[in-house]
Amino acid sequence: MAFQSKFGLCILALAGLASVSLASAQTLLQAPAPGSENAGQFPSAPPSPGVIIGTVVDSSGAVVPGAAVKLTEDSSLQKVATSGNDGQFTFSDIPPGSFQITVTSAGFAAQTLSSVLHPGEIETLPQIALAVANDFTEVNVGVSQTEVAEEEVKIEEKQRVLGAIPNFYVTYIPDAVPLSSKQKFQLAWKTVIDPFTLVFVGGAAGVEQAQNHFSGYGQGAQGYGKRFGAGYADTVSGTFIGAAILPSLLKQDPRYFYKGTGSKTSRFMYAVANSFICKGDNGHWQPNYSNVLGSLAAGGLSNLYYPANDRDGAELTFENAALGIGATAVANILQEFVIRKLTPKVPNREAVQP
Repeated sequence: MAFQSKFGLCILALAGLASVSLASAQTLLQAPAPGSENAGQFPSAPPSPGVIIGTVVDSSGAVVPGAAVKLTEDSSLQKVATSGNDGQFTFSDIPPGSFQITVTSAGFAAQTLSSVLHPGEIETLPQIALAVANDFTEVNVGVSQTEVAEEEVKIEEKQRVLGAIPNFYVTYIPDAVPLSSKQKFQLAWKTVIDPFTLVFVGGAAGVEQAQNHFSGYGQGAQGYGKRFGAGYADTVSGTFIGAAILPSLLKQDPRYFYKGTGSKTSRFMYAVANSFICKGDNGHWQPNYSNVLGSLAAGGLSNLYYPANDRDGAELTFENAALGIGATAVANILQEFVIRKLTPKVPNREAVQP
């Protein structure tokens, strides 16, 4: 079920810390020996991408939300973003090189800024001040919320704890654009077919077989196959029901919005509360019906394929739902305090710095 995937992510993220030291040792062992032909020569790594951060204001210095921002680099790379309620915008994972920023907003004259991004640099641009247009003409630059959300989802799909474990359902952009129904289903699909998801479900099935859990499935290859199928069905149903179907019908955002500011107590309470509340597609906080009802629906559905002697009807359904909600709370706490530090590719934005 969905809570198994979330809880497994938390456990494996912490367990994966041990792999960092081993990887560092292997790197040292592979270095050319002194005096050898290749001594002093190391494979050249590609330039590290950088981050571009900016703020859009008017001539009086007041922030301008909703401005369309277009990034063009070397006449080949083009990205779009929209300034948030604080006037800020962020472009992440940008290759180093010269770039041009073009900002447009209704009632203002377009503004263009050029600069150079160096490898691994977090470039904070000077405030981009828009002047009121002399002859007002409404210009449609063709940047929709769907396109902006698509760019943000691409960033989330690169978020992997320790570079391996998918961490797709968290956004580090506080004013992230709501996902369309199509994007919610695409994110759920990429989660359930991710290689790590299959490995995790396979490992859980092996543990269940070793403990003879769900004994009605028997042993051997056939028993393992049934346990794997049941576990994968739990993951698929929990992910699609709780993160795609219900969020689309109820117009709720299935992602965790990283807080990163305030006292540790306030952040802890925020993380726990987010197992019961969520952001709606209208940007307002509301009861997280998708998570609660999704856990109940996935738990009830599992009664259709688990062995008869392991079906406890409503009791099992509510027990699994409670475990799912609890696992969500634990996952949120780890997201708020631990996982961001272990996830390499996240937007570096001042507003979300811990």
